[in-house]
Formats: sequence, structure tokens, C-alpha cells
Amino acid sequence: MKGSDLFVKCLENEGVEYIFGVPGEETIDLTDSLSRSKIRFIVARHEQSAAFMADVYGRITHKPGVCLATLGPGATNLITGVADAHLDKAPLVAITGQSALEKTHKESHQYIDIVTMFKQVTSWNSRVNRSDFIPEIIRKAFDISVDRPGAVHIELPEDVAKEESPKKPLFKKNPPHMVMHDERDLKKAAGMIKESSMPVILAGNGVFRGDAANELRRFVRSYGLPVVTTFMGKGAVPADDEHYLGSMGIKDRDHIMCGLEMADLVITVGYDYVEYSPRSWNPDGSKKIIHIHSDHPETDESYIPDLMLPGDIKQTLFKLEQQCDFKREISERFKTVRSRMRAELEDYKDDLSFPVKPQKIIYDIRECLSRNDILVSDVGAHKLWVGRLFPAYEPNTVFISNGLASMGFGLPAAITASFLMPERKVVAVAGDGGFLMNLQDLETAVRLGCNFVVVIFNDSKYGLIEWHEKKQFEQSIGTSFTNPDFVKLAESFGAKGMKIESAEELQPRLREALDSGGVWILDVEVDYSENIKLTEKLKNNFCEI
Repeated sequence: MKGSDLFVKCLENEGVEYIFGVPGEETIDLTDSLSRSKIRFIVARHEQSAAFMADVYGRITHKPGVCLATLGPGATNLITGVADAHLDKAPLVAITGQSALEKTHKESHQYIDIVTMFKQVTSWNSRVNRSDFIPEIIRKAFDISVDRPGAVHIELPEDVAKEESPKKPLFKKNPPHMVMHDERDLKKAAGMIKESSMPVILAGNGVFRGDAANELRRFVRSYGLPVVTTFMGKGAVPADDEHYLGSMGIKDRDHIMCGLEMADLVITVGYDYVEYSPRSWNPDGSKKIIHIHSDHPETDESYIPDLMLPGDIKQTLFKLEQQCDFKREISERFKTVRSRMRAELEDYKDDLSFPVKPQKIIYDIRECLSRNDILVSDVGAHKLWVGRLFPAYEPNTVFISNGLASMGFGLPAAITASFLMPERKVVAVAGDGGFLMNLQDLETAVRLGCNFVVVIFNDSKYGLIEWHEKKQFEQSIGTSFTNPDFVKLAESFGAKGMKIESAEELQPRLREALDSGGVWILDVEVDYSENIKLTEKLKNNFCEI
């Protein structure tokens, strides 16, 4: 069997449904083999977009998303999306082509050492030096991508892809991995919760990777514990649950930070450091911590758990709930934190000023979506407003680039969400800067028959950078630019577009776009003077509750 055929057979054996990528000369044997496979090759218009699509596939399905690029510039274009998946712990397998092995020891056209480059953004990577090694390498790559959630990378040189091999895919039954905790540890954890005066749960993205949202909700309600989520943990507990305080992720002292400052015990559940540094919420390392996660914590002087319960998060929460013999009432001080954050969104629902306030845009989007519909956020000033204020009710209904925080994530992410979950409405929010970074894949969205709406927060600036510059220097430098006509731009790709001319027009136009189907761009002029107002507000000592 030819190496590329064996490679594809091994991918089929791993349950791969899609490969997102851009073909190249050094990968033509692989794409030829895919043409005879049940795997669907989804052609993107840029390798970075392909990696983002695979990233979100991994987040939604908990199975590795697969992306493909050729050597040289194809691989370097791919690396940003691979790094994004790796830092956000989304399972992903990146495949790149390469020159023939005879060229790898000398200067050669388009040759760079991609394996060494990708080591920095993957849990493991390898070059296939012989076609006989393909089954073991692919099995190892997929196992590691899931066991240590994140990205892995395989390089397939063009001559190895042509090389014959008698090998076959490796068939293996994976027994469920489960860690059983000593009952004494579970009783100790329950005792710590019972004895604390103001315990708080901090829930992160690991809750979704462990499919543990239902167990977390039962645990929260059994003990009567307040919950804070990270931006990537949104939806782990419904925003309308009385135990939910809000989401944290900005560096300023926010309402939610005030809640954590009051806590004498923090129970972290599926919390990853990259989501929000522990130095931001436990700077002096004084808080007691119970660590519930799939693995041991990274060493950090601000995060020294008093008790660690590493293992299957779902099972740990289930077992710990069984130790519950009490239920506490939520502190009035915590209720104040919750009501303040809710009010911040509600206060702007009837604001008809134009340009539109970011709070108003967030409110209107939420009103147009059901509990199970999807919001995707690109990176920019709007992401902080989404993270702070957008109410999420169900797991995996908000997708954000957080660890790498890469602009250009929104459109490719919306594409994957749309065609994987066609029964749900999808809205992507993007700044005018981030949207134009992967604009070319509007063509991909239209070609695939996707249905989603991109709401562009238009301020003709890199708004988040201007925000930071004004906070530090009281002026902005190098952040302004001009934009195209987004409506005509959308139409040139076969999509549809609308320019919002007033605040009261936004919600009905968004409903119209969502109901009519297809790919839509809504151009909304945003009033980002609210950014500086928020900064001034957070400087005030509102933590006195």
C-alpha cells in the first residue's frame, strides 16, 4: 500500500470525518488518497482559517480536529491556529507536507525545519521518516491530543507519501480512564467546604472537556455554592441560576473579582491557568484551594492547593456530591455581586443612542438567540464585553479564542459551528480589524452553505489597543484605519449584508438575518467611549459590599 493511502486508512481508523486545509504540491499524494476516502476534505482559503476550523471541531466534538497544509509558507500560515488550539486545550492534529528526505539536510526551495518550529506549539510532533512508521505515529498523535488536550503535529515528506508499505492501521480498544479517589480525601474536601464561611467555585473550560457540566450543576445546587466561571467556562452553570455570580477574565478589579476577594475557599473545577492567571485572583497565595481537574496543577506560587483531586472531573464531582450532608444559603454579599453584573447589561437594553453602546449590542444579540444557540467571539474590545456580560445558559454555546487570543478566529469558528450544528442559530461577533484578517473565508462559508450572522463592531480602529494605550498613556498611537463598504464586500462573496443605521434597528435586522438563513454581515457602528468609562468605573472602590 502506498504511504499516503496507509496514512488515510489510519485517519479513517481514528474516526476522522473532516480535514480542513489548503492543498499544496507536496501533499498531492495525500489529497489523491483522500479522494477515495469517506473523509471529507474541506478546502479553506487560508491555512490559518483551516486550523481555526479544526480547533473548533475539537472543542465541539471533543475529538481531534484535523488540518492540513503544505510545506514552507503553508505550514507557517497554519501555526497560529495550531497554537490557538494548543493553548485553549482543544484536541487538534496538524498535518504538513515536506520536501523529499534527500533535501532536508541542505538548502532547498521552500524548505524550513517545520518539526522544530511546531515543537513550541504542540504537545508532541514527529516527521514520518518511513512509511512503515505511519500507523504508530498516527495512533500516538491522536492518543496524545486527547490525553493531554491540545495540538500535535505530523510532517509527511513527499517521498514517504509515495513509498510502499505492508503495514496496516493499528486497532486498539481504549478502556475508559478513571481515577478513584480515596474516600478520606473526598470527606476532607466536603469538610473544608462545610467549615468555610464564604466558599466559591471557579469553573473553567475543563468542565466542558470532561463533559461534566451536569455534574457541576448538581454539585453546586446540592451544596448551595456560588459559582464564578472563566470566559471559556461560560455556560457551565446557567446565567439565570441563582448560584451564578458571573464570568471573570479582565485584569481590572471587576465585580466578579470582588466576589473572589471575599472568598475564604476557592474550589477550582476544570480551571486552566491560561484562562486567567491565579496571580490576578490570589496574588498573595493566601486563599485555601481545592483543585478538581483531570491532572495535577502547574507550579505557581499563587496556586498552591490545600487539597488536590486529580482525575475524571465528572466522577470526582459525582463522588463529592455524595459526601454532601448540608446546604448553605448564598451570602447577601454574593447576591449583590450577582445583581450588579446583571444590572450592567439590563441598564442598556433601552439605550437608543447612536453609535450603539457595546452593552446594547450584547443585549440585543442575546435576545435574538435561544438558550442552545451559539455565540462565537473574535478577539478585540468586543471580546471583553462578551466575556463580562453575555449570559450563557448551556455548555459549549460560547466559543472564544482565549489563551492565544488570536484575531481572525471568529469567521472560521462560525463556519465549523454552523455546519456541525445546523439546527442551531450562530452569531459571530468581530471587530472590524479582526474580521478582515480572515475575510477570504467568506467564500468558504457560502460554498459550504453555512447559516450564520457576523455582527461587526465597527469603530475604524484597533479598539482594544486604543483602550490599553489610553489607560497607560492617555492617548492612542497607530490604531486608526479605514474600512471598506462591508455590505458590498459581503455581496461580492455571495453573502448578504446590512448596515445598521440606528440602535432600534439592530434587533429586528438581526432576527431577520437569522430567520432567513445564509451568511450575513451586519455592520454596526459602536460607541467605544464606553471602554474608558468602564476603566474609570473599575478604578472606584466598589468592592465595599
